[in-house]
Amino acid sequence: MANILLAEDEEVLRMLVMDTLEDEGHEIDEACDGQEAIHFIKENTYDLILLDYMMPLYTGLEVIEQVRNIPEKKDTKIMMLSAKSQKVDQLRVLDAGADYFMAKPFSPLELVNKIEEILNEEN
Repeated sequence: MANILLAEDEEVLRMLVMDTLEDEGHEIDEACDGQEAIHFIKENTYDLILLDYMMPLYTGLEVIEQVRNIPEKKDTKIMMLSAKSQKVDQLRVLDAGADYFMAKPFSPLELVNKIEEILNEEN
């Protein structure tokens, strides 16, 4: 079981991902915009942060920048979820400090498998 932050502004997708990950036994905090995500990150410790690229208030890239500048949070694993899936966008995300990129749309099983792979890297 992992502690995961999901920052996604699309409510239906956020609920689908939350339900899927909770069914796998993970503890999930949800943020609907970048500002709320940053608040959660400053207040909690996560095994993984799932970020939408295009969110209100702060983009996923801006959230990554802030996380990487908090010494005790800078090594937190981050996966960007984005419909902006061209190679240039993926490189921008990884250059910004994300550890992983997953293109939308994705299947719940694909997401669960990738998260398990990431979490197992830690052990």
